[in-house]
Amino acid sequence: MTDTATARRYSTGAMIFHWVIAVAVIVNWRIVENAEQLEGAARGAAMGNHKALGITILALTIGRLLWRWTHPVPPLPSDLARWEAILARTVHVIFYVLLIGLPLGGWTANSLAGREIDMFGLFTIPPLPLGTNEDAAKSIFGLHATGGSIFIYLIALHILGALKHTFFDKNGGIFRMLPFGKVPG
Repeated sequence: MTDTATARRYSTGAMIFHWVIAVAVIVNWRIVENAEQLEGAARGAAMGNHKALGITILALTIGRLLWRWTHPVPPLPSDLARWEAILARTVHVIFYVLLIGLPLGGWTANSLAGREIDMFGLFTIPPLPLGTNEDAAKSIFGLHATGGSIFIYLIALHILGALKHTFFDKNGGIFRMLPFGKVPG
């Protein structure tokens, strides 16, 4: 890999954070979607996994942000239209807001419902010291679900953009976030 290609590609750490978080988010979405068809203990177990994975995503996102602040991010491809660059930056900011806000919102709602979060049987995270308020918990859970739906649509937009840039614009697109493939100079 040339220095020019390296400068246009994300760092290995950024790639690892990106793909681990991406897989975790998709798995967490599938867990909650499947939990909707379950009842009783099976639903509770699935939702327990959803909550624990959400907190894991929060921790990984904090790690990713720390990595991002200490490692240079490659510039966007120079052939992007202004609106594409603005859209790319906006979607990335919203991703970070959701990657932090959704787990915090879920933890807040669980706390207001008086529930702790079991981290895959390893340890528990206690409720935040907010007292209990079932109505507020229900409202926050509703916002959490809406935010999750918005996140899935933005992920689809992100994937379509990466594919467009890779196969139509041929400017490196997805290969900027992979350790292989051509990233034009």
